[in-house]
Amino acid sequence: MSEIRVLPVTSAREKRLFLTFPWRIYKGDPLWVPPLLSERAKTIDPQRGLFFKDGYAELFMAWQNGKPVGTIVCAEDTSATKAKGAGECLVGFFECVQDYGVAEALFEQATEWAGAHKLDSLFGTFNPDREESRGVLVEGRDRPPVSYCGHNPAYYQGFFEQYGFQKFGGDGLAYAININLNTPEIQHLMRLAEKIRQRKNIRVRGGNLKDIQGEIDIILELQNRGLAHMADFTPYTRASIEAMILPALEFIDPELILFAEVDGKAVGWFPGIPNMNEVLIHLNGLRHPWDYLRLAKYARLKPNCLTVKS
Repeated sequence: MSEIRVLPVTSAREKRLFLTFPWRIYKGDPLWVPPLLSERAKTIDPQRGLFFKDGYAELFMAWQNGKPVGTIVCAEDTSATKAKGAGECLVGFFECVQDYGVAEALFEQATEWAGAHKLDSLFGTFNPDREESRGVLVEGRDRPPVSYCGHNPAYYQGFFEQYGFQKFGGDGLAYAININLNTPEIQHLMRLAEKIRQRKNIRVRGGNLKDIQGEIDIILELQNRGLAHMADFTPYTRASIEAMILPALEFIDPELILFAEVDGKAVGWFPGIPNMNEVLIHLNGLRHPWDYLRLAKYARLKPNCLTVKS
């Protein structure tokens, strides 16, 4: 068996191979949603990626017989380290051929990187923002993932567990609901909401895109107040909220980004974002010039569902 080598990604050619490697893993997978290459390139660029406002990262690629066989990113969110008093090596962009030896070599590289940066654990997966494609998909391969959710081969779970990774916290669950206004469940929910409005001075408003910085301030406060009770909660930073909100500004409907106010003070929010994966699944990541012909065909496609990220 030939040697597996894990090396830093440094040249422009290597970065291109890193970004396009998932096409090898998911070739023929009808559920995979190829990411837009231009957005992925921005994400891993220290000069443009929002993650780098609060952290740093290094890209690695596994090689065997002169060919790439796996990728991983090692990163530290310095704001989280400061809040927790302990450093975590975030691992992300993990992709790997179906060979545990390759996965082990990638995880060993992450372990060495963590030690060199005085971090005491490996944590992930994140790409590298904590809200993007977090975790490993265990169940739910009956449909393509919606926006912000990840998708991976079934063998990834076994690779992580064989190396010693353990589940952290509760399961990350995705729910689906039919919002046909004529169904009994939705009718009941609407009646209940109306009763609550009558009892309290509650106002529900849409998002104000003209004051997006002010809205981000509100979201940051609500996220940190609402989730602070969770065990090992890592406070959100402004950069992490920006990474979740700003990329979606081009296609969100402000009437679906809802804020609930009691006596004029925001007490909750509902981020209803069109599931753009219904469009992206057809575009091949705009990897080739001819893929833009697909964009012309699907650009006006209206998604059938909303993604609600809590």
